[in-house]
Amino acid sequence: MKSNTLLLLAAAVLFNLAGCGGDAVAPADTTAPTPPAPPPEPPLPPVPPIPSSLPLYGHCEKPRTGLTPNGLPYMDIQGSLDDELNWVRAMIDESYLWYAEVPAKLKAADFRNPVDFFNALKTPALTASGRPRDRFHFTYPSAVWDAMSNDGVELGYGLTWLRNSDPAQPRQWLVTLVEPGSPADLAGLRRGDRLLSVDGALIADYADAAVAARVSAGLFPAVAGASHRLLLQRRDGASLDVTLGAVKLSMAPVRNTKVLDTPAGKVGYLTFKEHNAVAEFQLARAIGELKAAGVNELVLDMRYNGGGTLTIASELAYMIAGPAATKGKVFEQLKTNDKSQPRPPQMFLAKALGFAVPQPLASGAELPYLGLKRVTVLATGATCSASESVINSLRGIDIEVNLIGAPTCGKPYAFVPAANCGTTYFAIQYQGVNHKGFGDYADGFQPTCNVADDLGHALGDPAEGLLAAALSFQRDGVCPVAPRAAAPAAAMQLVRPPVKEISIYTPPR
Repeated sequence: MKSNTLLLLAAAVLFNLAGCGGDAVAPADTTAPTPPAPPPEPPLPPVPPIPSSLPLYGHCEKPRTGLTPNGLPYMDIQGSLDDELNWVRAMIDESYLWYAEVPAKLKAADFRNPVDFFNALKTPALTASGRPRDRFHFTYPSAVWDAMSNDGVELGYGLTWLRNSDPAQPRQWLVTLVEPGSPADLAGLRRGDRLLSVDGALIADYADAAVAARVSAGLFPAVAGASHRLLLQRRDGASLDVTLGAVKLSMAPVRNTKVLDTPAGKVGYLTFKEHNAVAEFQLARAIGELKAAGVNELVLDMRYNGGGTLTIASELAYMIAGPAATKGKVFEQLKTNDKSQPRPPQMFLAKALGFAVPQPLASGAELPYLGLKRVTVLATGATCSASESVINSLRGIDIEVNLIGAPTCGKPYAFVPAANCGTTYFAIQYQGVNHKGFGDYADGFQPTCNVADDLGHALGDPAEGLLAAALSFQRDGVCPVAPRAAAPAAAMQLVRPPVKEISIYTPPR
């Protein structure tokens, strides 16, 4: 500081001398000298750019060993926690739909786990209705996700549950689906059975952390062969005490395909549970059977379908509408952030992709179609993502879609799963719009007829509440009068992981 001051004073003297003509002596300056200006503040160090995700991919704190689901050795190399954290941040910055809304204060150095860091890296914005804009940010173990998405295999008893969502009401868990041939099916469990206890822990005491842990361990076993005791109550009051052993199950996404003879003609019905690779063959077979039977109406039961692969949704929409309605039309256009390369529109697919599954369709095989002008969809709040894309895409090409049940979940978004170091990350990258450019259904599609789910009848039974209402509406065009007392499932929600409520974009081959 001192040397800088001397230099400034010397410069001032030289300036004054240079400003005088000849040898004249400048008059004495009696004013106080002006103090020198303080030196400028040193510039802040530049913020290091967020690294690209690609060079960090597979740099794992704990590299995996063994083989991938494709039988190849893992390509992980020794990395560090910082590598994994920085990969997560780079991936979000590159592809997340709302990357610009992620709070800048979030730093990798403040986290000791990449999953925790990922969970924080999302927009805090709210929708017009006050719900978080991003309610769908999650991760899953890669090995489990691969098994579920590729071959439909799940570990469990073959049960799907509904539970009440109002904490002010007594805790209830009800059986809603029983997988045919599963341990639960063989033990005699049925739709509508009410759970009372798990390994002696009362479901009514679920608010207690210890009870909740015991119940969760019993209902969702972690290893094959684990056995747990469940006490249930039938709708007629009878008790059912069973011990179930967990097994790996191949879950059928399409079931209950049937033709119903009605005064208006032949009505096709099928239950569709998940848009996974296994569904390609099963959907084509079901639609082929209905076409051969000459149906002129379709009831598509997607009340518990959380979505899956958009390719399957596109194929299903084509099989409903047929070539005349879909030729040259967009099934779904995916909008990206301003950093990402725009994706080509997903057209209605008239030919099978040919997923590599145990029972595949040949790649390029012509898909059967019904060529309908209208379809009736059974829906609830558990109807999500790719299922909603089917509804939206058909409406985009002027196919009449009537919804019977409750509002859908509202998820017009899609993902490309990103796997790294044993974890698969699901961050929203796209918003889908139909052929007419519509995709604003974050609050779900509203039903044509509000009808409560009916757990007293099997799915596909013409007397079951939603199906009966659909058949009535197809016949008369009028919604049936709602019962005075809502069914027990009216305030219930499906118990399933976030990975079951998803739209997966599969890039074209």
